[in-house]
This record gives sequence, C-alpha cells and structure tokens, in this order.
Amino acid sequence: MKRLVLSLSASAALLLAGCATQAPQPGTAVAADRFTQVVVPGRTTRAELLAAFGPTRSVSFDSGYQAWLYSASAGGGRSEELVLLLDRDGIVRKMRRRPVYPTDVQR
Repeated sequence: MKRLVLSLSASAALLLAGCATQAPQPGTAVAADRFTQVVVPGRTTRAELLAAFGPTRSVSFDSGYQAWLYSASAGGGRSEELVLLLDRDGIVRKMRRRPVYPTDVQR
C-alpha cells in the first residue's frame, strides 16, 4: 500500500512539474489593430480566427458556446484582454476588449 501511495505521489509531482515548465500557448498575443480588422461579430468564423491568430485559451459551455481569450500589447509591459463569444456553429457572436486599468499589475 505504501508503494502505491509513493508511486502516485511521484506521478503527481512529475505531472505538476511538466505543467510548470510548458511554454505559453501559441496564438494568444495578437496586434490590437489587426484584431479589429479581422473580427466582425455575426460574420467571423472559428476557422478564420484560427487562420489569423492561431489557437488560444478557451472555455466551452454546456450550451455549445465557447469563449476565446486573446491579449494585445498595451505598452509598458501591460496587455488588454480580447474576449470572443462563439456560438455552436463557430460564428463570433460578441466581442469585448477590456482595456488596461491603472490598477492592473505589470507582467
């Protein structure tokens, strides 16, 4: 039993170490002006987003909708969030740009 617990602990530690050393996901940083040129709610598709900006972080909902998050440099080491809501068919329905606030921590 002790061996099993030690084995599971070692496996968990290796998994966590692997996650900590991974590079950031590609495609998450985009140019803000290009973002507004490419993305048109009601028209832009998932395939167009992937072709223009690459894959990014996303959240899938039970309804079939997805939220995609990109970031754009806002200068001074800060970035603004670019959030998209895609429907079941992969069409952008809404987009939101969250500007940098004075209280945001520099990265």
